[in-house]
Amino acid sequence: MHKGLAIYPGSFDPPTNGHLDLIERGAKIFEELVVAILRNSEKSPMFSVAERLEMLRELTASLSNVRIDTFDGLMVEYAKSLQATCILRGIRAISDYEYELQMALMNRKLEPTLETVFMMPADKYSYVSSRLVREVAQAGGPVKGLVPEVVEQRLLEKLDPAYKLRDARMIEVLDRRELDRREKKRKKKA
Repeated sequence: MHKGLAIYPGSFDPPTNGHLDLIERGAKIFEELVVAILRNSEKSPMFSVAERLEMLRELTASLSNVRIDTFDGLMVEYAKSLQATCILRGIRAISDYEYELQMALMNRKLEPTLETVFMMPADKYSYVSSRLVREVAQAGGPVKGLVPEVVEQRLLEKLDPAYKLRDARMIEVLDRRELDRREKKRKKKA
């Protein structure tokens, strides 16, 4: 295990199984891993920062050396404020590598003591991105297996306002059936 603190920055809108794969593997490599959600006022995210924080905290609750935070501005300034020694980044394809290489070189120029570690996701997540998940979900397609169950649930609730109402009605129907069943049972005993 590498001593020190690493930062895994991103938008995580929404968190995917690929993100979770890198978080779990990164937690095994680094003494402490901070998953840092970028607050970017120029973007219109699907999930608020608070919603993403909540989902990521739930997803990483079992990882004692992982914490979730937010930042804005330059990532290297944020890293310096935490005394981080490393940045963890995921690479899915050659196009990711070109962008990430430029970012890593710029970060090194701005803060020479900060290293960047690239990790490839598990093969089954190599094509998964938050953008693709949002597009599939918004088009009504299935996202099962692309995101953790809690995220899938949140996507359903976010994209289908009637979902919560249907869910509440279903619980109400099930509760009524259970009450009717108990009442019949009580009458039989009497």
